[in-house]
Order: sequence, then structure tokens, then C-alpha cells
Amino acid sequence: MTAPGRRSSTFTRLLRHGFTDPSAAERLLQSVEVAPIRNDPVLLEALGATADPDLALHGLVRLLEAQPDPVAQRELLDTVIAAKPLRDRLLGVLGASAALADHLARHPGDWQALVMYEPRDLHPEVEEFEQGLAEATDPVSLRVAYRRCLLSIAARDVCGTTDVAQTAAELADLATATLRAALAIARAAAPEDAAQCRLAVIAMGKCGGHELNYVSDVDVIFVGETADGADEGKALRSATRLASHMMRICSETTVEGSIWPVDANLRPEGRNGPLVRTLSSHLAYYRRWAKTWEFQALLKARPVAGDIELGEEYVAALEPLVWKAAERENFVADVQKMRRRVVENIPVSELDRQLKLGPGGLRDVEFAVQLLQLVHGRDDASLRSGTTLDALQALAAGGYVGRADAAQLDTAYRFLRSMEHRIQLYRLRRTHLVPEEEADLRRIGRSLGLRVDAVAELTREWKRHASVVRRLHEKLFYRPLLDAVAQLAPGEARLSPEAARERLIALGYADPAAALRHLEALASGVTRKAAIQRTLLPVLLGWFADSADPDAGLLNFRKVSDALGKTPWYLRLLRDEGAAAENLARVLSAGRLAPDLLMRAPEAVALLGDGDGGSGLEPRSRAHLEQEILAAVGRADGALQAVTAARGVRRRELFRTAAADIVDSYGTETKPAEADQGALVDRVGGAVSDLNAATLAGTLRAVVREGWGDTLPTRFAIIGMGRFGGHELGYGSDADVLFVHEPRDGVDEHEAGVAAGRVVAEMRRLLQIPSADPPLLIDADLRPEGKSGPLVRTLKSYEAYYRRWSLVWESQALLRAEPVAGDEDLARRFVDLIDPLRYPAEGLGDDAVREIRRLKARMETERLPRGADPKLHTKLGPGGLSDIEWTVQLMQLRHGWAEPGLRTTRTREALAAACAAGLIPGEEAAILDEAWVLATRVRNAVMLVRGRAGDTFPSDARELAAVGRYLGYEPGHVGDMLDAYRRTARRARGVVDELFYGA
Repeated sequence: MTAPGRRSSTFTRLLRHGFTDPSAAERLLQSVEVAPIRNDPVLLEALGATADPDLALHGLVRLLEAQPDPVAQRELLDTVIAAKPLRDRLLGVLGASAALADHLARHPGDWQALVMYEPRDLHPEVEEFEQGLAEATDPVSLRVAYRRCLLSIAARDVCGTTDVAQTAAELADLATATLRAALAIARAAAPEDAAQCRLAVIAMGKCGGHELNYVSDVDVIFVGETADGADEGKALRSATRLASHMMRICSETTVEGSIWPVDANLRPEGRNGPLVRTLSSHLAYYRRWAKTWEFQALLKARPVAGDIELGEEYVAALEPLVWKAAERENFVADVQKMRRRVVENIPVSELDRQLKLGPGGLRDVEFAVQLLQLVHGRDDASLRSGTTLDALQALAAGGYVGRADAAQLDTAYRFLRSMEHRIQLYRLRRTHLVPEEEADLRRIGRSLGLRVDAVAELTREWKRHASVVRRLHEKLFYRPLLDAVAQLAPGEARLSPEAARERLIALGYADPAAALRHLEALASGVTRKAAIQRTLLPVLLGWFADSADPDAGLLNFRKVSDALGKTPWYLRLLRDEGAAAENLARVLSAGRLAPDLLMRAPEAVALLGDGDGGSGLEPRSRAHLEQEILAAVGRADGALQAVTAARGVRRRELFRTAAADIVDSYGTETKPAEADQGALVDRVGGAVSDLNAATLAGTLRAVVREGWGDTLPTRFAIIGMGRFGGHELGYGSDADVLFVHEPRDGVDEHEAGVAAGRVVAEMRRLLQIPSADPPLLIDADLRPEGKSGPLVRTLKSYEAYYRRWSLVWESQALLRAEPVAGDEDLARRFVDLIDPLRYPAEGLGDDAVREIRRLKARMETERLPRGADPKLHTKLGPGGLSDIEWTVQLMQLRHGWAEPGLRTTRTREALAAACAAGLIPGEEAAILDEAWVLATRVRNAVMLVRGRAGDTFPSDARELAAVGRYLGYEPGHVGDMLDAYRRTARRARGVVDELFYGA
């Protein structure tokens, strides 16, 4: 008996043999089932040699418990102790695979499959696996037999009887036998269909390449022909039914789970193409329509089931086309793109754990080898293997790859595939992610023979091999062996692969291969749409490359094309109006805002091509906008429908404004970028302000009509404030307003006030209802008493407040007040009321000037966001918008009574008027104007690029580069942009200090 507080000798032995939970293991060893062998030293030694001794012991106990009777239990125990080959195999599987342990617990007699140790059992092939599946007559029994065969493969794998390449080949052979068995079941279920056709199953991908994983999609292509002179249409329908049934037999989940998905998407036209084609149909497609990647996929094509003779005819007929693929235009670039296409879509959280798709992963090796095969296999038949490691060895033997490089790649690939196998074997789940749990890493490391510090050793070896792959696969891609095989576009000089790579990167494609995915989707097929897009894409790619984010441009183009590709006018627009195609390319690749607005209503793409030069992008007048919106409101059934229509117009016009801004900022092939930055700012500010005013007018009409018919009990006007009143709104600006009303004759003032309040509340509600259209946020915080005051006042109430309580900051705010909607007479009288406040006779007194300066200084210290760089804050930073606007507004307050030109709500107009009046020297006025325009442009750029408002430059490198491109800076010059902004703002702050603070 063990003394209290002391560990038993068994506990200590278990620790020494690698158990991580000796207490649980000790309890398992005390179970009745294990009693006869619990003290046998052979057992602990064998368990300690497994990848996970705890898992192996648990699986063994479950297997013993599942035996039907004591005799069967004793037979299993005796065999485990007496037969070392079985012991190593069984415990090795139980210690590496919880899924196969589950299978053995459900089918306790299947351990017998591990007893055989004949020479043929060491390396079985398709024939042996077919024998193992011979008794399967339905999907359930097929799954049981499949896993029984899988047991023997896993046993040889974990015991080291087979290496990773042999294991992958056995898995492919088992898949071949399984496909044949599934097809036999399908044929037996539909003998009439079987009699009608010849059906060949062509394995693709890893199955075709004889290098399958434990759990992987099995890629196939089907070829069908008539049998005994049957009708071809009927034969293909029969073949399709058989193929579909065969796929379901393997893929569907039953009480015994599934085997693996059978994926036929590598067939011509992918998911959109027929599941089964005749050989002649396959040939016609590959000769005329197939893309480079499809020939690359055919490297691994291998007939595996059904009519093998027909399958061999298929391979023989397509083989010459495969080896001519390297003669295709853009060949090298296409293959390179195919490799990198998936990287962009890997979640950031998974990128560092991706064994297959990440940098330095298995796919790097496979694509490098395939590229070299396709280039040199034209003339060297020894390279024409579908198996990666065999092909790599042949490339080295032929001198196409350095022997040392090939040896390192071979070692790295084997290690990474072994890791992949062990990861999948545990749960028999399809995954290529390295787990994060220490227990999982320990099991994988021990299974690969890393026993001292399994987790650390595994991580070190994995990173080392991935580093080797990253370094070598690019070296393989860009060796001189590939010279003169690539053309970037028809008619261009032939480039070496490295030059092509450098050219693509220099053009701005962060991941050229990601673009290939979209190109294939856009240009594949035989439709008119695909034909037009094939013609346009070479030009579009150049325009995308000249943008901030070419990858996003191509993706967005695909989305628009998917939405509108069947619309005749869209195809005509792209084909016949060059300006439209170029404008679309510019808009789709300049940031998020414009594409987001377009995706909500793709038909707005028509705006890009109206007339020569894209005149459809010219901003519409406020009168025109109001006319359209009010007409839509008049047709609507209810306020909600009316405001929805108004918001739809606003969304479309926001897109028009953003698109015009982008095109003018970038320029086109026929029209240079707009040199007058101030004109661009004024155009955006005016267009957005007019649009919001028209939207408010329509919303007001809709709310009044629904609640009161034609006439509201009170006259009602909306006064624009801030940037709204100044015609300086940006894409993400709120609408700052004041609401004023005046009861009609004979209407009680309380009743009028209630009605006006209801109007305001309903307008705000309708304009902010979540929908596909961006909301219009109404901000009335500049009203008397601010947030504490009523949202809407009568004209008399405003008069009384301003006469008695008005503060100097309110006079300053009223400098931007301008009517935007509602009763024009009431609005005019409101303006008459406030003019003496904002343009006080004889100007401001000294006390008022000091108060404004005090408020400005306090705002600078209190309102700047924590952590923001003041020198790059476009609103509150030194030389930013606030500095310049307060300086101009102080001049308006002091001199507006005497200088009519200063009586404007617009900052730039007031600044120009001050200069004309001699209140500011021309040079200083130019400095302030330049800084104000630049800060406004930066804010607009941030909204266009990020899709949300911001007052400072983005921190993300790509977004920052996009802002730079919008402002006219070439890639790699964001530092120049930031320096220019700081310099401009610093000069402006010097002027502000002199004019505003009197320094």
C-alpha cells in the first residue's frame, strides 16, 4: 500500500513512459479488462513508444470493453502481449488516431485486420484494397470496410513500415478501390443506366497524382460515351445519374459517417458545366476555351474507375495539349498567379498555421514543380509524372533543378506532408492547420520521432522546413531556365519570369495570383459576356495597376460583372464606350466607399458612360435634384416609401460625386488629372451639400403630406449650419441644421409647436432607418441652448433668445447659416434676423475677440483625441481646418458689416474677399487656402478609401498609399505626402498665429 502523500511506483513508471495524466492511466490499468496484463512490462514499454500513451491506453481499454465475450478479450490480450508486430501496430494506431479508436470500439473485431504480416501486406496495392472492400454492398458497409483498410495503412504509417510517399500512394490506391466499389454499387442500383453508357472516372489532384492525404476531397472528371449504339443524349443522362450516385455514396453522411467528398469541379466550366461529357466534348473545350490552370490540373489526370480503356483514351488525347500549355501567352504569369491566388483569402489568424496554402507551405513546392514540368516536359518525357516527389527527382536528374535544392525541397516536403498526415489522422478531419493546443503538438511531434521536447522540436523543425520552402520555391520559379517563356500581354516583348514578376509587383499587384482567380471567372466560358470581357481585361488590368488597390479593383469588377453581366446595356457600355470602362476601373480600385455605393445598386455603373468623356459624372444642379426627389415623393405611397425613394436618389448621386472625384483626381488616358485641387474640393462640397438639401426637402414634403395633407399648421424652414450651410460637406459629414417654424394664421402656438416637433422627429427617424442606402444624420446641436434647448423654435423665440442670451460663439456659428429647405419666406426672415448678429455694426469689441481666442485655445487643448498626432490631424491640428476657419470667421465678424464680400457662408469665398479687401496679404491668403484645401482633400480621401470618416491619415500601409494616390503621389511616396502635409500645415499655422492670435 502506498503511504499517504507518496506517489505509487506505477505512477512514477507511467510518468517515465510518457503519460501526461498518470492518475487517469493508473485508474484505467486497474480496470477488470486490463487486469491480466497490467503488470506486464511489455505493455508499458509499448504504450510509451506511441505518440500519445494516454490516448493509446484509453483506446485499448475501450477496445477490450467492446469485445463480445471473455474469450474474445483473452484472445486480444494474448495477441497484444505475444505478437510484437500486432502490438506495435495496434497501439501505434490507438495512440495516434482517436477516430480509428472510435471505429475499433464500434467494430471490435476489426483489430484482426492488423494481425496479418505477410509480405504482400507490407505494401498493398489497388487489387488488395479491392479485395478488402469486396463485401461492401451499400454505403454503410462500404464505410466500415474502408476504415478497416485505413487501419492497416495507418498502422504501417505510424510504425514506420512505410514512408510518407508510400502512405500517400496507398491512400490513393484505397481511394481508387473505393471509387470502383462505389461505382459498382451505383451500377447495381441502376442496371439500365449501366447498360446504356460507358463511364470513365478520371482522378485529378492528389488522388490522380498518387499522393493523397488521409482526409481530402477526391477530385475527379467524368467521361461518358454510348454503349452498344445507344442514343448519345440518353447515354449521357444515364452516365450523369451513375456519376452523381457514385459521388453521393462516398460523400453523404451515414451512421458510419462519410468517406470523403468527391469533387468534380475541375471539369470543363466547373460547377456550371455538365457533370459528364463525351471525349470529343472534352477535347473541343480544352482546344478552344481551357485556361492555363486547367492544363496544369491535367498533369495529374489518371483513369481510376469505370471504363479504364475510355479513361486511357481521354488521357492520351489530352496529353499533347497539356505539354503545349507552356507555349500559351502569359503562361508563367498565369501559373504564378495560381499559386498566390489563395493567400489573399487565408484569414490572418490562420496564415501562420497553414501547412498547405501559407507561405512556405506544401502548395509552394507543388506549384514550383508543376511550373517547371510544364515548361520542360514539352521536350523531356521523363518529367511527366503526376507525383510531386517523383517529378522533383526527375527535374533534378535532368538538371532542371539543382540537386542540392531538390534534396532540400524533398526533405522539407516530406516533413510537411508527414505533419499534415498526423494532424488529419487524429480525428480524420480535413484540415491543413497546425493546432495550437500543446497536447496536440506533443502528439504530432512524438509521432514524428521527436521525443526530448516534442513541442519545441516540432515547432523548430516545421519553421525550418517552411523557411527552406519559401526560399527555394521562388529560386526555382525565377531561374534562367524559364527565360523567354513568358509574355505579359500580346504584342509586348517577351520577359523572363523574374522580370515578369518584378513587372507585376511594380504595377502594384500585391498578390498577382489572386487576380487570376477573378480573371478566370470573368473570361471563362463561351458567352458573349465572357468574350467581351476577354477583350477588355488586358486594358482593365493596366488601369487597375495604375490605382491604389488593383487587387480590389479586379475583385470589384467581378462583383459588378456578376450582378450585371446578363444585362445587354452593360455589355454595350463596356464594349463601345472606352471612357466608361476606364472610369469603372478607376472607381473600383480607389477605395471602399464608391464600390460599396455601387454594389448596393450596380445599375449606377451607367453613370460612368453617358456620352463622350463620361459626362454622366457631371454633378446635377440642386434644382434638378429637388425636382426628381419631389416627383418621386409625389408618386410614393406613404412617407416611408417616399423617403426610401429619396435616399435611393441620394445614394446614386453620392456615387456619381465620388466617381467624378476619383476620375478627376486620377485622370484618364484622354484627360489629365485635375490640377486645381480647390476646384475638386468645391465640386464635392457643393454636390454633397446640394444633394443633402434636396433630400431634406423631399423628406419634409413626405412627412408633411402623410401627417397633414398639403398644408402643415405652421410654416417650417430648415437652416443649414456648419459645413452644410457653407456648401463644404464631405462624404461622411452629418447635416448640421436649425429648425424654425411660425404658426399659420389662426393656429394655436402650442398646436403648431407640437406639429413642428413631430415633423422633426419623423424626418430624423426616416432618414436613419437601416437600409441599403447610407443614412443622413441630422445634427441640431448648434441650436440655442444646445442639446438642452428645444429642437425646433418659432421665429419669435429665436428673436427673443438672440436678443437676450446670445453668446459670441453663436454669432460665429451663424456665419455658416443658410436656408436649405422649407418655407422660403420664413427662411429669408430668419436670415434677416441673424444678419446683425453675425455681421455686427462696427465689428466685434475687444472683449468678444478675446473670448473667441480663449474658446479656440481651449478647444485645441481639450478636443484633440488622445494619442492622435496633432501635426497630422486635419481638423484640430496646427494649421488644420479649425485654425483656418476660425481665422476667416474672426475676420468676417470684425469686418463683415463693412465688406459685403465677407458676407458669405463659404470659407474660400470669404478668404478671397478678405484678400481683395486688403485684410490679408495675397501670399498669406494663398497659404491658408492651400492648407484648407489639402486638409479637406485628405478627409475626403480617407472616407473614399476606408468607407468611414476620419480626421487623420490612416495607419494601414495600403490605405495610406491609397490616400497618397488620390492626392497625386506615386507608390512609395507616402513619406513625401506626409512631409508635404506637415509643411503646408506648419506654414498655415504661422499665418494663423499672426492673424488670429496677433502674435
